[in-house]
Parts: sequence; structure tokens; C-alpha cells
Amino acid sequence: MSTKLKDLLRTADLSKADVELLLDTAAKFANNPLRSKKALAKRTVAIYMTKSSTRTRLASETAVAHLGGTPVFLRGDELQIGRGESISDTAKIISGFCSALIVRTFAQSDVDELGKFASIPVINALTDDDHPTQLLADWLTIREKFGKNIKERKFVYVGDGNNVANAWLIMGAIMGAHVVVATPTGKWAPKSLIVEQASEIAKKSGAKIEVTNDVRLAATGASVIYTDVWMSMGDSESDRIEKFAALKPFMVTPELMALTAADSIFMHCLPAHRGEEVSAEVIDGPKSVVWRQAFHRRTTIQALLYHLTRGDLVGNNLSKV
Repeated sequence: MSTKLKDLLRTADLSKADVELLLDTAAKFANNPLRSKKALAKRTVAIYMTKSSTRTRLASETAVAHLGGTPVFLRGDELQIGRGESISDTAKIISGFCSALIVRTFAQSDVDELGKFASIPVINALTDDDHPTQLLADWLTIREKFGKNIKERKFVYVGDGNNVANAWLIMGAIMGAHVVVATPTGKWAPKSLIVEQASEIAKKSGAKIEVTNDVRLAATGASVIYTDVWMSMGDSESDRIEKFAALKPFMVTPELMALTAADSIFMHCLPAHRGEEVSAEVIDGPKSVVWRQAFHRRTTIQALLYHLTRGDLVGNNLSKV
């Protein structure tokens, strides 16, 4: 029997019912951002970031404001945690002042520890391992385009097997989708543990999980082609030449998009580097929905804050497989 979900620490924390509820609510916030403008009235939400951000910061602060709350932005070097105070102590202190905590940082273990010791909801807004808030925005964008019936559709991520690729596999598995990740072999491929976890979830959801290094085969007939920057924050500059050489065949070009379904879309979590992971013709072309994805960072974070602070999400046991 599922218990109530206090935090969103990993994509795998969510059940399909949770995702559907969040997407339904986010769609309502898209049409009327102030429909629950008193939900966080006279309350504060801490937004703690050790990684710089455009979309996550804007989306988080706006989401809190639209719920009637006050966002409190915190940088690591502005807190005592930057001078050695423990994560557990920091979590307890923030819990005494705020109603929720949104975190964007490097180590997944830091977010896990914050969730363990905070008495308020903790939301993972990006770590090196996962990016659940991005995937909620992605799936709302997908649902707007294709509806809820995703049978016979293939959803493909190409490029670096990073945190977004990990989350793509897990969320696709939860949703019962046919998801593909196409990356180079070796160290730029998604971690085997993530692939195994997605495959275990797929056994229960009916999803189809594929990992390949054949980008053209992956793209053929795809409803979605998704990519991300090749160099992420925290990546070693010494890896750049080797990594770019390995990833060059995975650039999303008009030729690659020509292999996809007639009604396909191009997705990117941004920021984008035109001429590297994607050509300008694609990201600025008619199939691109990247700006709608960015817009839904706010609507889905708003939905998360609304439902987590109310205790509406049930979670699941899938993250324990």
C-alpha cells in the first residue's frame, strides 16, 4: 500500500496517477495562473541553487508567487552550509521558516539528505543524476500535442546519456510509453542501473524501453526527437574533444528529422548550442516546441508545489526496485 509522497527527490518517486494529476493541474495553471492564488498565502518557499539557472529560477519564483507565496532565493555561498554546516542541520532550519524547498544542485545524495531531514516537501529541480521537474514539463508538452493516447508512438532522446536521458527513460517507463535513448557506446551512454530500473518499471506499466547507438534507426518513425547540450555543468573540459567527436553523429539535423513521423516534434530542455547538438534549422523550425516546454517549467512546478503541500500525491514503490 502506497504512502503519501512528501518529496519529489527522483523521477521514479512518482506513480502514473501522480503524473496524470500533476499534468491535469498544470494544464489548468497554464490557462489561469492565478486560479489558486491563496494556496501559499503568507507562506514562503526556499529555492536553493548551487547550479546557475534561467528557466528553473524564473519558473520556481513565478510559480510560488502565482500561488500567493513568497519565494526566498538561496545560493550555497550565502548560507552557513558553504562554511561547513551540515546538510541535515540546514534542512531542519529551512523547515522552520518555509513551507517547501526547491533544490538545484550537483549531487543527488545532497537532495536525498535534504529530503530525509526536512519536515517540509523537497523538490529536486535538477541534479547530476536526474531532472524530474523537466520531465513533467516535457510530458505536458507531449500531451498537448498528441493527447493521452500514446499507443504506436515512439519517443526518442538522442545525444549524451546524462541526467535528462536518465529521467526520460524513467518517466517514459512510468507512463507506459515506447521510449528510446540513442547515445554513443561507452561512457557517454546512460548508466546501466538506470536502464535496469526503467526496464523493471516497464514490466509493470507495459512500457517499451530501448537503448541503442543507432541514431537513424531510433529516429525512424519517431513522434519526438529530444536532445540536450553535450557539455553539462560539472563536466570536465578535458573531456570536450573526445566527447564532441563521439556525439557528432547524434546531432539533430533536418536530415535526421526527415526520418521521423509526419507529425513529429523537436524538444530540447535548453539552453541550446546551435551547431552542436542541434542545427538552427531544427530548433528554430516549425517542428520545434522548445518554448512551450520552457513555459511549462512554471506550470508543472506550480502544480508540484500545490499538490505536495496538500499531501495529494501517493508515490509508489517503483523507485525501490
